[in-house]
Amino acid sequence: MISETFRIGLIDRDAAWLLLGVLGVLLLASGITAALTLPRRGAPLPSVLANLRDRVAAWWIMVAVLAVALGLGETATVILFYLLSLLALREFITISPTHQKDHKTLVWVFFVVPLVHYFFVWKHLYGMFAVFIPVYVFLFLPARNALVGETKDFLQRSAVIQWALMVCVFSISFVPSVLHLPVAIELGRSAAEGAPTNSGGAAGAGLLLFLVFVVQISDVLQYVWGKTLGRHPIAPKVSPNKTWEGFIGGILSATGIGAALWWITPFTPLQAAALAFVSCLLGFAGGLVMSSIKRDRGVKDFGSTIPGHGGIMDRLDSLYFAAPVFFHLVRFFFTT
Repeated sequence: MISETFRIGLIDRDAAWLLLGVLGVLLLASGITAALTLPRRGAPLPSVLANLRDRVAAWWIMVAVLAVALGLGETATVILFYLLSLLALREFITISPTHQKDHKTLVWVFFVVPLVHYFFVWKHLYGMFAVFIPVYVFLFLPARNALVGETKDFLQRSAVIQWALMVCVFSISFVPSVLHLPVAIELGRSAAEGAPTNSGGAAGAGLLLFLVFVVQISDVLQYVWGKTLGRHPIAPKVSPNKTWEGFIGGILSATGIGAALWWITPFTPLQAAALAFVSCLLGFAGGLVMSSIKRDRGVKDFGSTIPGHGGIMDRLDSLYFAAPVFFHLVRFFFTT
């Protein structure tokens, strides 16, 4: 049994139980994958099985990295997402139409803006990190690019740079930002002091794990439902594998799982279900938008960093829309 006073970094008892549950799911997935591939030793694996094997192996690494970061504390978690933002930014800019004369502006985009933005996140300066990129950087970057004097495709180039920062840095930074929501801080203090709370001692890690787990499991379940029952594509030119059956089955299943995870959050089961439902809908929208960008650029994946998944952006795409809205819903309705 895990003690009520158990705490390693940001991981308290409830977060530890959830991580152990994820570990159990990964063990089951690994066992199923091994059973499917064992009879084929010595023969080439079908692409579907090879992809499944790579995906499960990658999930082990991703879960381990997140767990270690949370175990090391908030600073390590913020650094992790800062590095993920840089990798995603690199993938986005690599496939985007930019001009050689944009390079001086891109220096700011890669080496200055993300660092300053995540510093505000780390210092809990909500008033700054909420407006730094959408306001100050939004105004600064096109002005900086205009000074170069290259007007060809200026609007398109400026929009690409702005969109890259908004998606890869601003949006994804709301995942670690849930750690400093007042409700998370108060719950964390209560857990550390051994005081009872309305969520069984959930701290900031509980909110972060709830958001990430629900949105990611929604992706998986939409894929499973789509493969088993999918018949009617939602947007065949954008993503032919996304079907209405997969969408409905995955969203509802993930919403049910979100409701069942209410104990790791400050929410009631009904509130957890509502937030999970909204997050899954936005996760689907984010994935669809990212798929549209890939089709526009003529690529299958944003990169090849994660075997079986593609690039960093391919794995985080469902969080780009879900994380900011989740953060602000919790901040508006559950903090004073």
